[in-house]
Amino acid sequence: MNRSLFLGGIPKTISRRGFLRACAIATAAMGLPMEMVPKVAEAASDPKRPSVVWLHFQECTGCSESLLRASHPDLATLILDLISLDYHETLAAAAGKQMEENLEKAIERGNYVLVVEGGIPLKDGGIYCKIAGKTAVEILKKASEKALAIIAIGTCAAYGGVQAAKPNPTGAVGVSEIIKDKPIINVPGCPPNPHNFLSTVLYFLTFKKLPPTDKFGRPLFAYGRKVHDHCERRPHFDEGRFAERFGDVGHRLGFCLYKVGCKGPETYSNCPVIRFNDVEVWPVSVGNGCYGCTEPNFWDTMTPFHKRLPNVKIPGGKGIQTSATQIGKAALGVTAAAVAIHAGVGIAKRLATGSKSEE
Repeated sequence: MNRSLFLGGIPKTISRRGFLRACAIATAAMGLPMEMVPKVAEAASDPKRPSVVWLHFQECTGCSESLLRASHPDLATLILDLISLDYHETLAAAAGKQMEENLEKAIERGNYVLVVEGGIPLKDGGIYCKIAGKTAVEILKKASEKALAIIAIGTCAAYGGVQAAKPNPTGAVGVSEIIKDKPIINVPGCPPNPHNFLSTVLYFLTFKKLPPTDKFGRPLFAYGRKVHDHCERRPHFDEGRFAERFGDVGHRLGFCLYKVGCKGPETYSNCPVIRFNDVEVWPVSVGNGCYGCTEPNFWDTMTPFHKRLPNVKIPGGKGIQTSATQIGKAALGVTAAAVAIHAGVGIAKRLATGSKSEE
């Protein structure tokens, strides 16, 4: 059975097996048992599911671009199919007046999830981002009126983005600084992992509510632990083995990147578990430290990017200065959680990259 959608005359298809694979990956990413996959799939294929209105403001479109380039299974196809996308400026075949009419009609129908990509400038009446003569803040307020919930995708929509870096000349802010009467969830990252966005959407469709969040409005299933907790270079940190500069012996041997600026000890994200590009990579695995892009104001608090953070206790040269018992207890909790999530995602991804003859 094939599920298909036509956007701008280009057919987008996904097999039922591929559809179920994606639901399995999302279910594992949410930390739910695999027994929940049928329920997630049922919610995703419900013809009564809400539509989506997707707005773009101060951004580079990188969040949409990373989503469209995800595959195994084709997440772009899946999301365009399952969320009934009513409005998205980048993907639409229409333009100009037609697009504005489409947005107005989508808002009038109501019963939609509003996805916002990009920061919203407030300075000087919001004149630094205007579409069809309307400011971004005007468009956001209008679109939010009949929205069931709002998903701020990417760090720009969540917290203002790089354009909000000091001195923030346009007064850029995130969605939650403007909208106060709607449920809002932030899926930050520059860009965020597409699986985190997909999992957030599927959680909402399955449970009819947004997932539990941390104090910054991020879903706990994706941003509940530090990058440092799950990093494959963590053993080197614990034993005091560091790359002192890029290209040195320690760097070539895969030692910890903290001393060359890795912000993993202060960044909350599941990057080491979910990873990117469907080839099991993320910045640290290819030799560059984490920049902390899922954190509010990372462009101010995490810079210079290649200088180490202060106030992070570095183990002595002979390993962690703690008893073996204490180490074992702490490591066991972190490792068990990481193994459980990674195993679930790994199984789902192996299914996702299975033989095409099974399609």
